Amino acid sequence: MEATWNLWLTIIACGVVTFLIRLSFIALHERVAMPDWFTRALTFVPVAVLSAITLPEIVIQNNALVASPFNARIIAALLAVLVAWRTKNVWATIGVGMAALWGIQILIK
Repeated sequence: MEATWNLWLTIIACGVVTFLIRLSFIALHERVAMPDWFTRALTFVPVAVLSAITLPEIVIQNNALVASPFNARIIAALLAVLVAWRTKNVWATIGVGMAALWGIQILIK
């Protein structure tokens, strides 16, 4: 029973710490002047997080690296990157990426 309480206290403590870290950027944003280099660096956070989430899904299948140029996911991802770069439109990027993935998977089968 004590292990259960320790687990819950740990989860709650982690949640509170995470909340306070995120709140600090919101609450202190206007009160503290951030250096320019820091503000510029923050613009890359969404791209870095999205890349960290999606890249393993693209190149790892069945616990193995699949870096073949015939990997449907890689081809679809490259097309989506091209659309994102040219249009700067999230919905077009998602639409083209998914349509390309589904189309390539249909053609391969």
